[in-house]
Amino acid sequence: MNGFVKSLLSLILIGLAVLAGYTWIMLTWSYGSGERAGYVQKFSNRGYICKTWEGELAMVSMPGTMSEKFFFTVREDAVAQKINANLGKKVALKYDQHIGLPTSCFGDTEYFVSDITVLEE
Repeated sequence: MNGFVKSLLSLILIGLAVLAGYTWIMLTWSYGSGERAGYVQKFSNRGYICKTWEGELAMVSMPGTMSEKFFFTVREDAVAQKINANLGKKVALKYDQHIGLPTSCFGDTEYFVSDITVLEE
């Protein structure tokens, strides 16, 4: 191998290492966190290569008002099973917000749900 090919290969490997490190930091560091309460309207497993659970929570502040929609992603199958088991019930979703992810392979939204609590009506 000549010097140019070695330099190019080194730059590509360094770039991939930096991208992997950045992605790991963005997935482990949370920009924000919180809970949202409402009714899960839509919940499906989507993606061609990277399968994630994507959902929509209808949040109603007062009876008779328009609901606000909260779009979220679930990466853990155990949490997805809990959500599927409680569709149609009023729930609180605990989430972490991860901004700046380099691809939508990790989810369609920046809100990653980590737990669900069923609320009394």
